Amino acid sequence: MRILHTESSTGWGGQENRTLNELIAMRERGHQMAVLSRPQARILERAQEAGFETFAVDMRGALDLPALFRLRSTIQRFRADIVNTHSGRDTQLVGMAARSIFGRRPRIVRTRHLALPITSKFSYSVLPDHVVTVSKFVEKSLVDAGVPREKITTVVTGIDFSRYERSAVAGDLREELGLDDSALLVGTVAILRGKKGHSDILDAVPAVLQRFPNVHFVFAGDGPQQENLSRRIAAEGLGEKVHLLGLRRDVTNVLASLDVFVLPTHQEALGTAFIEAGAMGLPVVASDVDGVPEVVQDGQSGLLVPVKNGPAIAEAICRLLADPIFRQGMGANGAQFVRRKFSRQAMAQGMEDLYLKLLEGR
Repeated sequence: MRILHTESSTGWGGQENRTLNELIAMRERGHQMAVLSRPQARILERAQEAGFETFAVDMRGALDLPALFRLRSTIQRFRADIVNTHSGRDTQLVGMAARSIFGRRPRIVRTRHLALPITSKFSYSVLPDHVVTVSKFVEKSLVDAGVPREKITTVVTGIDFSRYERSAVAGDLREELGLDDSALLVGTVAILRGKKGHSDILDAVPAVLQRFPNVHFVFAGDGPQQENLSRRIAAEGLGEKVHLLGLRRDVTNVLASLDVFVLPTHQEALGTAFIEAGAMGLPVVASDVDGVPEVVQDGQSGLLVPVKNGPAIAEAICRLLADPIFRQGMGANGAQFVRRKFSRQAMAQGMEDLYLKLLEGR
């Protein structure tokens, strides 16, 4: 099959990470893959590095007619059998472009990565031939919003577990930060966006430091809240204990250095970061919200806490730090659970089955 993925977001997060993983896994299964996005989009850079064909089209709005014509031309030039869209703007433009192709048009799949309410039922019920959701929570949300259940398939996100062998990763973040080997590291890997809950972690920091003075917190990622978080860290005198690492290409090295992974997100369709943390054998502190309980087993692979609750976050972190055997056991449970449910191969199989079914229907 010839499969074209489109993305109007120019940033990098779990959504783009899943798309890249699908590209790689489907190429390994013999399919021709390509990516279309806006100029300067990070997914184009990552896809090019991985050896995929890429196309840049500036999608300035949902009614950008010049972009629509360029998109249709690109779809035809690539000879796409499947077009998989990932964000609102590209779904509308690419969906209309693909449907305007006369004759044997490609099948249109809309992948829904978010736990937010949908803003356009048209983008789910009319434009695409089928919708893929990354969790059962998102599937239920779409059905509740009126999208026909028979038009939805859940294919959970999968990752390449070969990258998460802890023995093969240096885990040298302490050395990089100039910390003693005895320092405890609590960290997260996520875009610095308000709803990811970084400010809630900062709420918990003083209580954790009171009980464990040798703890350091690390935030890997960049985003719109970077300046606000940096100012707050400085204002509260936490600069020596909370480290903003910026966007990292060595995520596995960061994870391998941690003792506890924490991400008290306010909304989350599923959470690739939790899968990656589990694959590295880390116990997780996470919010009990949306699709998170589908990947973090409360009391077994991690501890779920109420949303926006600094004291609960602090208590969960302290509970894990206080008992090395307890947290290591949780980490081992998490590794076993995610490797059973969230492999890249299983994701690719699910997507391949759906694509073939859609093409047979054509």
